[in-house]
Amino acid sequence: MNSIYNIEVENKDHSTYRLEKYKDYVIVIVNTATKCGLSGQFDGLEKLYQQYKDQKFIILGFPCNQFANQEPGSGEEAAEACKINYGVTFPIHEKINVNGENEHPLYTHLKEQKSGLFGSKIKWNFTKFLIDRNGEVVKRFGPKDEPEKMNSFIQELL
Repeated sequence: MNSIYNIEVENKDHSTYRLEKYKDYVIVIVNTATKCGLSGQFDGLEKLYQQYKDQKFIILGFPCNQFANQEPGSGEEAAEACKINYGVTFPIHEKINVNGENEHPLYTHLKEQKSGLFGSKIKWNFTKFLIDRNGEVVKRFGPKDEPEKMNSFIQELL
């Protein structure tokens, strides 16, 4: 799989689409968990989304329960919690695995493009990938990197 645009993902309602839907967009992809101590980052992510969404910018959230059982419900339940508790309006998808045997092809691709400080494995919730308008992964941000840290990089790509 040589392009992010060929990858199919599942919405919280179980419908699917290819990421080519966001061709020519600047994209942030993030693995989320509503019961994580880092869930305050939803506020910063939503702020970025509101600031740039009219400039072909999108944030795609992918709930994941691989870290300390911090997203035990369905993708729909996660999306609802994001909306109610954090005012999230960017798309939250169905739950996926970001590591291991049942890892989603999206995360296989992202990790092949940009490994982390200690290798390619996703270490925790809220690992963020920034993708340019050509579908290239240009930067990976760690779980503790606040969303605001991405601002100048996003501005450069817009």
